[in-house]
Amino acid sequence: MFGKELIRGIYTENPVFRLLFGLCPALAVTTAADTGLGMGLATTTVLLGSNLVVSLLKNVIPPAVRIPSFIVIIATFVTLVGMTMEAFFYPMFEALGIFIPLIVVNCLILGRAEAFASKNTLGRSLVDAIVMGIGFTISLGLLGAVREILGSGSILGFQLVPGTVDMALVFALPPGAFISLGLMLAALNYIAIRRKEA
Repeated sequence: MFGKELIRGIYTENPVFRLLFGLCPALAVTTAADTGLGMGLATTTVLLGSNLVVSLLKNVIPPAVRIPSFIVIIATFVTLVGMTMEAFFYPMFEALGIFIPLIVVNCLILGRAEAFASKNTLGRSLVDAIVMGIGFTISLGLLGAVREILGSGSILGFQLVPGTVDMALVFALPPGAFISLGLMLAALNYIAIRRKEA
């Protein structure tokens, strides 16, 4: 069962590549693989915590204040994650900057709280948070890796291309995020079409 759910989070319902959720951090912080992975892990932690609490309190929260309650729950976990990163992972906290507090309004987290955690059991809500978080983290890490390799010729601090070779610096800039994501979406759609035809 978990394997099927994992495929759902990584491929069939991938938050970035299939549902196009969370594109703001996906495009903004993926200048390198490590920042993409850092944002993905921070978001996954918030997703886990918020799905846990929303699932536990789903029968207690009145329908009239459901969305504001979810936002308060999410904001609490974002604050905890931000403070933890600032205390123990300061370089990553500094690299992600304003995008850590913006996790509060990430449609992936609010969407999973509203559409899934508020309607399902605790176990299913936690599995959903894990698989969606893994899919989001993989997406951001992969996008960051592509941009880092094409933009600077390195990945995770390891130089792959000699410094004398000119790289496509546009990939390290904001337009490179759109170009990289567009090419990756096109490749995934092409693969999906070929699989249907086979």
